[in-house]
Amino acid sequence: MANAYISGTGFYVPPQVVTNDDLVKKYGIETSHEWIVQRTGIEERRFAAEGVGTAELGEHAARAALAAAGLQATDIDMILFATLSPNYAFPGSGVLLQRRLGVAEGDNPRLIPAMDIRNQCSGFLYGLYTANAMVRSGAAKHVLLVGAETHSAALDLTTRGRTVSSLFGDGAGAVVVSATDEERGIQGVHLGADGRHAEVLCQKVWDITKRPFVPLDDEGRGLVEPDHLWAQMDGRKVFRHAVMAMSGALVDACTHASLELGDIDLFVFHQANLRINQYLADQLGIPPEKAVHNIQRYGNTTAATIPILLAESVASGKLKPGMTVGLAAFGSGFTWGSSIIKW
Repeated sequence: MANAYISGTGFYVPPQVVTNDDLVKKYGIETSHEWIVQRTGIEERRFAAEGVGTAELGEHAARAALAAAGLQATDIDMILFATLSPNYAFPGSGVLLQRRLGVAEGDNPRLIPAMDIRNQCSGFLYGLYTANAMVRSGAAKHVLLVGAETHSAALDLTTRGRTVSSLFGDGAGAVVVSATDEERGIQGVHLGADGRHAEVLCQKVWDITKRPFVPLDDEGRGLVEPDHLWAQMDGRKVFRHAVMAMSGALVDACTHASLELGDIDLFVFHQANLRINQYLADQLGIPPEKAVHNIQRYGNTTAATIPILLAESVASGKLKPGMTVGLAAFGSGFTWGSSIIKW
């Protein structure tokens, strides 16, 4: 049975930088740079321009990952697209990415299957689980896994929504998961979920149990109340469960890989809140130099945080071949996951 390893990484963030002060001055939100940094560690984030959607961000990251892997888009056997902000309710953004990559056209057309993964902040790890299984089983030789988000279009950028809107940014990260006979790669992916807390962190937009699923005005236009239109979150409960779930998932991953936490060279946590990650590292006794962060510059890009951070760590030289890296994420659902990778 072949092993599965990450043969290429790539990322993309939009050029527009939105600082904490911009939230105050440009959008009129009653907050401050100090308030946001103290609670989240975030100093700025990126917003995509109007007309730019999630599939487009994903394309930039995907092409970078393919180039790093030395592959063409037509070499890919499967596209996995993790996002909570797809271009449309349906179809998924995976097929839109396939179209943007142009693989169904030209002299060597391929109708590569595409699957969307809707596990929010844990989406990349759910995708990694799927890609690892496909490659190790022989069902695919190369899987393109993308995490991409365009949060800025769906944020309540007013004082009413400041608790949530200050957290999120736009961006995309991608990896290529490939087969290898070498003793390296993904040592396993461990997932969990607890649907009892599904509404603690959610953005409903509509309720499919209703008839019609979105209330209509007299002219047939949809009416969405703010508590459905915008994301809602119980921050304290999320913090508490995130620390417990990610720490447990990391310990489980190490146990299955016959490793101790001290054997891991680099920790890449989902970038939801710097305070959560610092508390998690402190609880597990992880030295600060072993945990990388970029939430200060990008905010929470949900399914994109881990692949962006992996790509940046490779580019900066912090993540080198032969190192052992630990991944962990937690998010809406509640869902969570972890993985150990021999890079």
